Amino acid sequence: MRLLMVSGDRQVCVGERGPFHTMQREFSRYFERIDVLCPRPDGEVSVRTIHDNVHFHPAPCGRRGMVRFIAETGRRLIAEHGHSLITSHDYGWFYNGLGSAALTRSTGVPYLSELHHVPGVPVAANLRERLDKWVARAYVRWARNRALGFRVVNREEMPGLLHRWGVPAERIFILPSLYIDARVFHPPSERRTPRFDVIFVGRMVANKGVGLILDALAVLAAEGRAPRAVFVGKGPLRQRWMERGQRLGLDLEWIEWVERPEDLADLYRDSRCCVCASTCEGGPRFTVEAMACGVPVVSTPVGVMGDLLSDGHAGGLTGFDAHGMAAALRRVLGDEALRRELGANAQRRAGEFEYARAIGVYANGLRAMAGEEALEL
Repeated sequence: MRLLMVSGDRQVCVGERGPFHTMQREFSRYFERIDVLCPRPDGEVSVRTIHDNVHFHPAPCGRRGMVRFIAETGRRLIAEHGHSLITSHDYGWFYNGLGSAALTRSTGVPYLSELHHVPGVPVAANLRERLDKWVARAYVRWARNRALGFRVVNREEMPGLLHRWGVPAERIFILPSLYIDARVFHPPSERRTPRFDVIFVGRMVANKGVGLILDALAVLAAEGRAPRAVFVGKGPLRQRWMERGQRLGLDLEWIEWVERPEDLADLYRDSRCCVCASTCEGGPRFTVEAMACGVPVVSTPVGVMGDLLSDGHAGGLTGFDAHGMAAALRRVLGDEALRRELGANAQRRAGEFEYARAIGVYANGLRAMAGEEALEL
């Protein structure tokens, strides 16, 4: 089977080995050939091949020309190589989906719209996310009779949203996008005393909710618990949040960048609990990485977290208020025996996202949509 992917990832085209490059190492084994159409990178525009059979075709134009680029380049590639399915990573102003729909119309090859998350769902962090949500709803209603269906990456949040937007259940395909390298992210080989009570990892932007985490920690500190937390990440709001944490008198450590995944895994294992306060997410990845390291998670009900934490056996869900988050943290941190039990459950649940297993589910799901047999590698 030959697959055409319309992606928003341009890292590979500039020689970076990011998550998409890592994913293709296993994913490409399920297909004879994969062609990837992607945005224009900084620097030279030329076809780049990885893993022998994955060919990246960067656009020579900006966003305004993407629909035409996808339709014309995709049509040429399909004529040359005979792809069976198109996948479109859809987000923002949805030029990938618009171009893929035009490509389907001209070639007859079906396209699958991949919606990892919608900004503003479940909560909008700002006016921009409210606008993005409106645009996403308009696109879904336009595409629901043009696409083969919609791939989503969680079982509760996105299927419910698409159903409310008029997409029938049989055209919603649940294929998780998270994959975790269990050789890197795993529990410690022997029991250790963690240095941190709480860890957060992520970009320092509004929808990550770091201010909410700081307020929840302040609630616990006012009770005399004084949790020690580490925040890993960089972004435009980092300095503001560092100053806020200092004003609140919290015991915090700030790390801007971790070079290796192995070092990040050590930070998870050095923490008693992982916390996420995002207003919208597709995953998030960092919480599942922490779970794979045997660390329980407290999170707002975003992305896959609702699927993994709703019963409270691997951590807990919280609302978007400081006292609710403080209560969820208090439950996990207040009883060490319970915390270890929750961590063990978290590690087992993260096994669903083990690298080869998760990518195999995704690849064989696409093969099934194209009428091809599953491969057991």
